[in-house]
Amino acid sequence: MNITIYKSFPYQILFLLCIGVSLFANYELTFAIWSLTLLLTIKRKYSAVIIKYSAIFLLILLVAIVSTLFSRTTIFLFIRDFTYLVKPILGLLVGYQLCRFSSKLGVKVLVYTGLAIAIMHLAMLLIAVIQFRSLSVNLLREHGGYFSDYEIYILIILIFYKNLKLEIPKHQRILLIAIIGLSSFLYLARTNLIQFIILYLGLKGYLTLNKKSLKVILFVILATIVGYTAIVYINPKREGKGIQAFLYKIKIAPQEAFKTKIDKDDWKDFNDNYRSFENIIAVNQVSAKGNRAIFFGEGLGSTLNLGRKVWTNDHEYVQYIPIVHNGYMTVFLKSGILGVIFLLIFLIILYRQRKSDFGNVQAINYLLIGSSVFLIVSNWVFLGLYLKLDNKSIIIGFLIALREVMIREHNSQKIIKNEY
Repeated sequence: MNITIYKSFPYQILFLLCIGVSLFANYELTFAIWSLTLLLTIKRKYSAVIIKYSAIFLLILLVAIVSTLFSRTTIFLFIRDFTYLVKPILGLLVGYQLCRFSSKLGVKVLVYTGLAIAIMHLAMLLIAVIQFRSLSVNLLREHGGYFSDYEIYILIILIFYKNLKLEIPKHQRILLIAIIGLSSFLYLARTNLIQFIILYLGLKGYLTLNKKSLKVILFVILATIVGYTAIVYINPKREGKGIQAFLYKIKIAPQEAFKTKIDKDDWKDFNDNYRSFENIIAVNQVSAKGNRAIFFGEGLGSTLNLGRKVWTNDHEYVQYIPIVHNGYMTVFLKSGILGVIFLLIFLIILYRQRKSDFGNVQAINYLLIGSSVFLIVSNWVFLGLYLKLDNKSIIIGFLIALREVMIREHNSQKIIKNEY
């Protein structure tokens, strides 16, 4: 029996590894695999777009490095923060370099990688349920993962398969939606719900401002307010189980990341609004160190003093933390206001995609616009592209390269048609 291995197969395996490694909550392993992949897949040419996006994050990193010259730190803390701030650059380039496929195969690689991730997630959940004999939301999230941005992207691609010219049988597409949809739901992540809505609106073209899109956005806001009011009326309890625990997290969401006063001695208030607590501490600490720190940050190796030890998802008590949940505040700590401005510039540039006459290219543009809008939220509550287990930077890099492939294919078809 003859077995054919296509030239693109190693890139498919590397892509799966780079996305799948985030399931194992080991940043050192993630960074190692991404770095090795970057070295193994270096391209001869890079587009101005990917260079521009990467350069913005490089500027944030350079500001932090310069700020380090005015601070005291250790080699270990410097290297640790360097890996944190270089991660978006690494992800963008890895995603860009791994797209060595035709557009049709490239979209399929995205989809089937999502299927593999969903199956692994469901298997991890099943093992946890059998082992602990519990359907606790906290247990499932602890052992299965807290979110999966990648699976949401794939759900959107499957829903808008015609726009992206995804060629798979209907029954197979429905099965994929069922598996990946179930896996995505079982993360019980509020940010993934927001992400789905934003990307859906993006692919519909409603995130580009016009009269119709404004009406749709206003309707979505109104529906969100009504839905939230219903949840507040139901009044789910903190001690609730299953879906009630998820609804409780939705109920406290508006104040969790925006509260300005927190009673540190009230454990409920402290735990429910911990993200806001981090933001308050970050602003106070950096501001206390003067204008230089405010504008240029405290540099690599800087830490946030929480004033008490807290239990983290890494299963340890810590008082000094190098990063916080809020991506803007993390950049503010390391690179100051200047770094935050660069981060906002990236979001604006990512949002401003040129309109294309090619349907599948425009679908990619809409995905990138949706990614920009979602990153506004993601940066506030979950570190955006700086999150240690995040893989959105790889997705964005891959989409940029995939769009370039699509444009080349369309141009080639035009040349062929003109010749005949």
